Amino acid sequence: MAANAKTGKPGKPGKESQPLIIAKTPAEEQRLKLERLMRNPDKPAPIPERPKDWNPRAPPEFVRDVMGSSAGAGSGEFHVYRHLRRREYQRQDHLDRMSDRQKLDDDYLDKVKENQQAAVDRTSKRRKKREKLKQKKQMAKKAKQDKTEGSEDDSSSSDNEAEVEEADDDAEVPSFVMGKK
Repeated sequence: MAANAKTGKPGKPGKESQPLIIAKTPAEEQRLKLERLMRNPDKPAPIPERPKDWNPRAPPEFVRDVMGSSAGAGSGEFHVYRHLRRREYQRQDHLDRMSDRQKLDDDYLDKVKENQQAAVDRTSKRRKKREKLKQKKQMAKKAKQDKTEGSEDDSSSSDNEAEVEEADDDAEVPSFVMGKK
């Protein structure tokens, strides 16, 4: 084996032995992990799998060791009872949390449906308003054309046509735009 040039100890050439550093705080531990990862950036970093959701054990269908309240129970029975009670409380707490989460999910979906329905209602109302405005414009245009066809024979009515056009322009613009009520 070749001796390391920097340390003089036997080992792989070009490798420095790292002093053993013990992390005293969580931040220091994280810093040390990052430094170790950054020593060899070509090596893929380990990414842990997401932990599975915890599910409690199902309650037993048939309980063999039924504990009674009779006198003379052994001293070890209390610990067994305490353990069973703790496990049952965890199971009930888990079921409560799951039902709360399900209720929140249902409330959220209901709210999304309400918002979508409100959006559909708004767009349909605005669509009706646009159609109504379009029809008004078309009616005004037809009335204008009818007046101009009837007045083509009369050459002195050109002054009246200009007044009719101004009146039609006011009719085409909605009243809320003009500031009228």
